[in-house]
Amino acid sequence: MRHLTAALSACLLAAPAWAALPEDGALNFQPAATRIAERVHEFHNVLLWIITLITALVTVLLVWVMIRYSKAANKTPRKFSHNTTVEVIWTVVPALILVGIASLSFPNLYYQNVTPNLGQIAATSKALLAEGKTAEHLAYTKNHFPDAAEKGFVNVKIQGNQWNWTYTYMDIQDETGSALEFVSNGLHKGRPTDPVDAGPRNLATDYPMVIPAGRYIRYYTAAADVIHAFAVPAFAIKTDAIPGRLNEGWFLVDEPGVYYGQCSEICGIDHAFMPIEVRVVTQAQFDRWVEIMKTGDFDAAAASVREVAALETDTQFASTN
Repeated sequence: MRHLTAALSACLLAAPAWAALPEDGALNFQPAATRIAERVHEFHNVLLWIITLITALVTVLLVWVMIRYSKAANKTPRKFSHNTTVEVIWTVVPALILVGIASLSFPNLYYQNVTPNLGQIAATSKALLAEGKTAEHLAYTKNHFPDAAEKGFVNVKIQGNQWNWTYTYMDIQDETGSALEFVSNGLHKGRPTDPVDAGPRNLATDYPMVIPAGRYIRYYTAAADVIHAFAVPAFAIKTDAIPGRLNEGWFLVDEPGVYYGQCSEICGIDHAFMPIEVRVVTQAQFDRWVEIMKTGDFDAAAASVREVAALETDTQFASTN
């Protein structure tokens, strides 16, 4: 009965889902699912133009030097060791380029590494609206999300183990007062007995991490044994999980769907079989998932969120551009 209820709930709450995963032959990044990822992609595109221009300039200079100063063009070679003007140019210009890149890089690093102050975000948004500063408010809300800020954080501790992940929702307790916690194992282990219809190979898990869409997610990483790294490309996050240390990060996903990642730190023999599966669902479906998880029926809870992707006929996959 519990499984039937979970499935019916998933059907009623089903919404268009986005699936972000690697695809054979694909170029570029996976589509951005967070503002952090969008900023990283924008920065990458700027760097691509810069490095393209530098490469073209250096190539032209090399060709010109090879022709202009070849043995055929200079029967009698000139005898000098350096040119002051050239020395100054090739020192100052690269330095200025690096300063320009740093000016774009540091704000992005700050944005993704410093956990937002939700109270300040909500207050700033209200102040801008009260002062009639519509343009400033639109610019502010591009990188900050006042509606989500008013709802508060969803806090999750993510612990890396050899070779799986333990997810702990510290603010969600069951009847005994214990925090909601479960272990997520990869379904594939590189063996002939691996299931063939259990989601993307080496990425699908038995119990995925589940979060609500449109909410600030604050996560903490740690490790039980060796160094691991929690990384989801579509979110543009990668945080080391280190024994004896608690690292912190955040993200916010607006688009419901399923997003995949993997441990990104070589952690032992089964490193390749330590996937991350994140299911982003509506708040109502997240609340339902929590209720089922509290009963201890993890299989029914997982079924209640897997139905979203299974029922969706227009699921989109990683970009091949």
